[in-house]
Amino acid sequence: MHFLNRNNPCWCGSGLKYKKCHYDFDQKIALYRRQGHIVPSQDMIKTQSQIHAIRESAKVNVAVLDYVAQRIKEGVTTQEIDNWVFEQTAKYHATPAPLNFEGYPKSVCTSINEVVCHGIPSPDVVLKDGDIVNVDCSTNLNGYYSDSSRMFCIGNVSPEKRKLVDVTKECMELGLKEVKPWGFLGDMAQAVNDHARANGFRVVVDIGGHGVGVEFHEDPWVSYVARKGTEMLMVPGMMFTIEPMINMGTEEVYVDEKDDWTVYTADGKPSAQWEIQVLVTEDGHEVICW
Repeated sequence: MHFLNRNNPCWCGSGLKYKKCHYDFDQKIALYRRQGHIVPSQDMIKTQSQIHAIRESAKVNVAVLDYVAQRIKEGVTTQEIDNWVFEQTAKYHATPAPLNFEGYPKSVCTSINEVVCHGIPSPDVVLKDGDIVNVDCSTNLNGYYSDSSRMFCIGNVSPEKRKLVDVTKECMELGLKEVKPWGFLGDMAQAVNDHARANGFRVVVDIGGHGVGVEFHEDPWVSYVARKGTEMLMVPGMMFTIEPMINMGTEEVYVDEKDDWTVYTADGKPSAQWEIQVLVTEDGHEVICW
């Protein structure tokens, strides 16, 4: 936290005096902190110039996922999807954020059926009739990051799998409705978890969302099983992902020992995920990337 004189320029770079800009905002956050709540640090609050740059990155990410959506079908390999993402991202003079991130070898994550997340594209993995697949795309444009994922149903998908895909999207949308300034991340999480459980599904506990924008993965870590009124205070300028992973069976998962990336459901039943990147605004929220 910066301790500024009220007449100094505000820390956000607006050019306004602190007293005319973020002084009252900082005082309100300090009040919540004194009440024992978890509050965001100042570096989690995006400035207007950062938000503008992140929106530009998101335009690329959305365009790339749109490109995939128009072409994904039975018979396509996950390596082909990776090629599309790399080529299209480069066309916009950006780079795929996952590529070489902490050793990840590809440009996108492709997670099919019982793969919960971080599925690694391969020329040997071919999309089949009845598959459900998550394509998780992230973009770095001029050092600013965007992140979103979508589910795709390949051919004749069973009613049970289609319900899982649809309910997972509903969970994300219900969580989004709870994103508003001076609420808590737990408000969003409980909306997600309640809807999943009401439909007989379970939310993965150990893998959550994250802050994003200036870095690929930032604080806060975002749970989707927390309770209303708990977790971090949401304030204008915060940006994070809503990306619940919803399993048809148990919430238990495990990581592939061979590649140390691919996460599977413990019982082999399907999993689904949708992801959006959200900005908390003065009067609610803005979906930055989808």
